[in-house]
Amino acid sequence: MSEQTLSDTKALVTGGASGIGAAAVRALAARGAHVVVADIDHDAAGRLADEVAGEAWAVDLTDTAALAELRLDVDVLVNNAGIQKVSPIQDFDPVDLHRILTLMLESPFLLIRAAVPHMYERGWGRIVNVSSVHGLRASAYKSAYVAAKHGLEGLSKAVALEGAPHGVTSNCVNPSYVRTPLVDRQIADQAAAHGIPEAEVVEKIMLTEAAIKRLVEPEEVGELIAFLAGPSAGMVTGSSYVMDGGWTAS
Repeated sequence: MSEQTLSDTKALVTGGASGIGAAAVRALAARGAHVVVADIDHDAAGRLADEVAGEAWAVDLTDTAALAELRLDVDVLVNNAGIQKVSPIQDFDPVDLHRILTLMLESPFLLIRAAVPHMYERGWGRIVNVSSVHGLRASAYKSAYVAAKHGLEGLSKAVALEGAPHGVTSNCVNPSYVRTPLVDRQIADQAAAHGIPEAEVVEKIMLTEAAIKRLVEPEEVGELIAFLAGPSAGMVTGSSYVMDGGWTAS
């Protein structure tokens, strides 16, 4: 495997039909990987899979009973699927807490569990977990999301230690607010939670901690994911790569 190609690899990207996931799919495919676009939206996954000559997998990642029976023959696993709920903790529905933890922590665990036997057998593998600046910093009104991302950070490090003797790396990428539908859907909830107009949410809430005052572009995150998935990142493991415009610098 050369330093410039992933042509001998098969990659799986969850939440792959839009946003960061779609950017990662395109970046990995551009490097020659055969990419499986996993998403609950079957039609969107199919369209993107056709675009990159990959394949689509329509899957509900909250169906953990089904995931527990999986065995995956993939060389690169990108755990990206996620949802958000913005609410004061006293009003936070426990059903939403369970759904977020299931999708964003339990399902990555099960997918990693399903993928590592193949990676260990090959002696090579890359696991990239799409965390967040909220995996390193907390924000009010996002208790479940922050808890899930902090848990994902710990999971990723444990997998890095176990995978190292087998040529398997595990890392997190930690963007701040990315220009995606997930962020767009937060604006009204953030406005309500903070008591400000929707037009002020990006400036006063989303960008207030960042030194660079703009949203992250999905393609920027996709390129970082592709680097961590590549041969040249063989000595990068157990790390959290922050892409937050300087948020965590202070």
